[in-house]
Amino acid sequence: MNSNRRLAVCFTILVAVAAGAALLASRPTSAGPAQKAVTAAPKGDVERGRYIVEDVAMCEECHTPRDANGNLDESRQLQGAPIWIEPVRQTTGWANRAPGLAGFVGFTDVQGEDILERGIGPNGLPIQPPMHVYHMNQADAQAVIAYLRSLPAVYSR
Repeated sequence: MNSNRRLAVCFTILVAVAAGAALLASRPTSAGPAQKAVTAAPKGDVERGRYIVEDVAMCEECHTPRDANGNLDESRQLQGAPIWIEPVRQTTGWANRAPGLAGFVGFTDVQGEDILERGIGPNGLPIQPPMHVYHMNQADAQAVIAYLRSLPAVYSR
């Protein structure tokens, strides 16, 4: 092989290695558990959580107080409210009040995940009706928690 051809082959290999290194460097990396605990929730997670809370799970229907006309009082969004619906049949364990969720005060992330993924309340018991058991995946549960933590805090359950 003549020297020009060797130089061309070496240059091609060098370009391929540089392109591969650039591709690897641009790929997102997954954060380990220690890093997750330190960093704030990405904006996308908060927005995804807002979508789930407001448009899918409809949490405001029970966790936001209503005005005298029965309309949601958006000035007290997700601050907890008396349960306004009643069971069709006699039901034991029916909750009388939906807790405040804004700020997610008094709940740990693990408790939130237990509620949203498994239907287990902070006391270790199944959540009370009329609360739904959602069986969310962990990413959706974490997005909901991130959104709730982004809201102005409420200090009552």
